[in-house]
Amino acid sequence: MNALPRKRPSKRGLLILGLLLLCFICMQFIRPELPRQPVTGDLQAPAEVKTLLQRACYDCHSNQTQLRWYDQLAPAYWRVAEHIKDGRKALNFSNWDSLTTVQQKGKLFECFSQIENGAMPLSDYAFVHREARLSKEDINTLKNYLGSMIHLPVADSAKLAAVNEQVQGFKGSARHISNVQPALNGIAYIPDYKNWQVVSTTDRIDNNTLRVIYGNDIAIKAIQEGHINPWPNGTIFAKVAWDQLQDADGNVHSGAFKQIEYMIKDDKKYASTGGWGWARWLTPQLKPYGKSITFSTECINCHRPMKDNDLVFTMPVKQ
Repeated sequence: MNALPRKRPSKRGLLILGLLLLCFICMQFIRPELPRQPVTGDLQAPAEVKTLLQRACYDCHSNQTQLRWYDQLAPAYWRVAEHIKDGRKALNFSNWDSLTTVQQKGKLFECFSQIENGAMPLSDYAFVHREARLSKEDINTLKNYLGSMIHLPVADSAKLAAVNEQVQGFKGSARHISNVQPALNGIAYIPDYKNWQVVSTTDRIDNNTLRVIYGNDIAIKAIQEGHINPWPNGTIFAKVAWDQLQDADGNVHSGAFKQIEYMIKDDKKYASTGGWGWARWLTPQLKPYGKSITFSTECINCHRPMKDNDLVFTMPVKQ
């Protein structure tokens, strides 16, 4: 029995393959620039922490990027270059010395929060770069490292009394402050939050603060009805932060007032900032936070791990 003759590719098929190959070759000449920048002051951390961060984070969050051969091929190169530019802008371990100690702790807390909540490393990056994935043991290593930075200041009775007087004075006058400047994005201070219900409490291990989250009537109704993802327009959260102080017996007390910040839901008005308006005031004098209107980018970056929960960390139990 004679074998069937092989069907040769048609001229049209060969032409299409040739054009695709030509396009692929041309794509390799379109390469976004990734400037080589110096390491001015690298993160100093225990060996196990440093090795972990170098493996999982440094390719996008440092000036010590190591591109694999498959990273060099367009169109993959375009996506990787975007990851690196965005990563360095948000957090660059190679410029660690440019941050204050407080800023360094804040960046590490933000980094850990994004890792713990699955926002980092980015899923499409980790799909190809499997070495960037972090195990539960890796996450615990980072958590223990952050925990080692917690040092609550011990306050004597005189200091505790002075702080309590300040806190009570702030609580008593908070509703009546009329000369508070609006946030840089135009959002006005809302003094009536003291009449709202407490939704949750939390703390920040990186800066030793206690926080109370209040919700307005719309937020409370949404909680009661279970309509919290997404939260309805008009929802407002007020998060108030105080220092944590520890007395000689080891008891933790609220210390000096640090700040108050608001999240205001309006998916049309604040579409460019995740559907939320962000605002923050610092110290008992309620000074608007930030140097420019872009301060809200910092807020969104911190809340990005909760994108599947409408950017809200506070997941209250139904009242």
